[in-house]
Amino acid sequence: MMKQIFTSFLIVIFIAGCSIFSKDYNLISTSYKATDKLLKGINDIHHLEPRHNGVYTKQPILVTSFVNINNVQQSSTFGRVIGEQIGSRLAQRGYKVIEMKMRTSNVFVQEQTGELLLSRKLREISLQHDAYAVVVGTYGAGKESVYVTYKLVRAKDSVILSSYDNYLPIGPDTKRMLQNKR
Repeated sequence: MMKQIFTSFLIVIFIAGCSIFSKDYNLISTSYKATDKLLKGINDIHHLEPRHNGVYTKQPILVTSFVNINNVQQSSTFGRVIGEQIGSRLAQRGYKVIEMKMRTSNVFVQEQTGELLLSRKLREISLQHDAYAVVVGTYGAGKESVYVTYKLVRAKDSVILSSYDNYLPIGPDTKRMLQNKR
C-alpha cells in the first residue's frame, strides 16, 4: 500500500515537472528584447551617425506580420502579435512607425493573416511611405519550440541591416496562437 502511494506521488511529481517545459515565455518581453537587439545590431555594425542606432528616428519604419517559414504567404495570431509588439517597442524608443493597417493600398493583406510585405513590392511600398527600413520575420514551429528570425531591412535595396534569432517554448498560449484557424 505504501509503495503504491509513493509510486503515485512520484508520478504526480513527474507530471508536474513536465509541465514546466510547456510554459510560455513572456512574448512581450521577448519581442521587446528582439527589437532592442535589432537596433543595437544596426549601431554595432554600421556606426552610422548622426542616426540613432543606425536609423534616423524620424524616418518611417514599416513593420510586417511575421510569416510561417514553410509558407511565407501565411501567418497566424503568433506572427501578427510579434509584429504588433515590435512596432510598439520601436515607437517607445522614439522611432517613427507607420501603422500598416491604416495604409493597405499596396500591402498584401489577407483576412486573419495580417500585413505581409511581398519582396517584389518592397521598394514600391517603402517609397510610397518614405520608409527607410522594414522589419520582417519568419517563424518555424517544432515539437517543443518555435524558432523566430527578426530582420531589419533597408527598404531601398533590401539589404539586411540587422538580424536576431531566438526560440520560445511552445506552451499553451503559443500553441494556440500558432494555429491558423483564427
